Amino acid sequence: MGARTCLVILSVRLLSSNLTRPVLLAVMGPTSSGKSALAEQIALEYDAQLINADAFQAYRGFDIGTGKPEDRSRYLLLDVADPSEQFGLGEWIRLASGELAKLYEEGRSAVMVGGTGLYIRALMEEYKSLGGLPTVGLRQELMEEERRSGSNALFERLQALRPEAAAQVDRANPLRVRRALEIALSPAELIGFSLPPFKKAKLGIEISALENKARIKERVSSMLERGWIDEVSAIKQSGLHFGSPAMRALGYKQIWSYLDGSCDLEEMEEDINRSTAGYAKRQRTWLRSEPAIRMIPFGTSSKMVAF
Repeated sequence: MGARTCLVILSVRLLSSNLTRPVLLAVMGPTSSGKSALAEQIALEYDAQLINADAFQAYRGFDIGTGKPEDRSRYLLLDVADPSEQFGLGEWIRLASGELAKLYEEGRSAVMVGGTGLYIRALMEEYKSLGGLPTVGLRQELMEEERRSGSNALFERLQALRPEAAAQVDRANPLRVRRALEIALSPAELIGFSLPPFKKAKLGIEISALENKARIKERVSSMLERGWIDEVSAIKQSGLHFGSPAMRALGYKQIWSYLDGSCDLEEMEEDINRSTAGYAKRQRTWLRSEPAIRMIPFGTSSKMVAF
């Protein structure tokens, strides 16, 4: 028996039938690390409910590029928002906490999975407040600061104020940087939720940057072969605005630009790979600061997870 096998020899005991109370398990990891497949295996073996924790899988019509599961009937909180609507942490928390209350009453365990680390952290750590909506004055003040000093200055301010939020933001995207800083500087919104007394645990998939990058490239290629460009074309023809909230999902703006003739196919794919790899790097950084998480090697099966 190898050293790696020794490390992961125990089964998923947290979800076994002799528990005195249900389990809330979060499966985390960078994009293309296999977290959805692992979560689905665990949920199937232990009759647990799957819950989506990916910000963009919540949007209807954004399917291929967000990696929505083939069998959506197994999940809660997929397709719950219109792509023109703002849908964020507060809305997701309210929906998720409501579903979890029902599941606990039924005595069922739940497995949350998705790439939006802040969603999982806020829920599992039971955050009591969230950043509120910025005032018009604050937005104008930050836009003026960006014009004077550049987006990097805003990012450094965000990093000093909220390092955990900065780890989730694409530094090269000025709009995302400014929005994150707006939230950090805005009055907190009380969200008033509490979790039932689930037995809680977090699993994080550990994958090397090199392997992660190779898997991202394979995944993007597969998504394009499965009709991602046609999906974006249909979204474009539906009348959705280029600046709509759902269009922040990885890859969609690049494909939209390709359809407009702003780049060729190869440039588009390279840009998607590059931005996705950058996002995965930020996710790996985020996991290193995640409270009470158990990291497991990439490729670990649901039957070989140690707690």
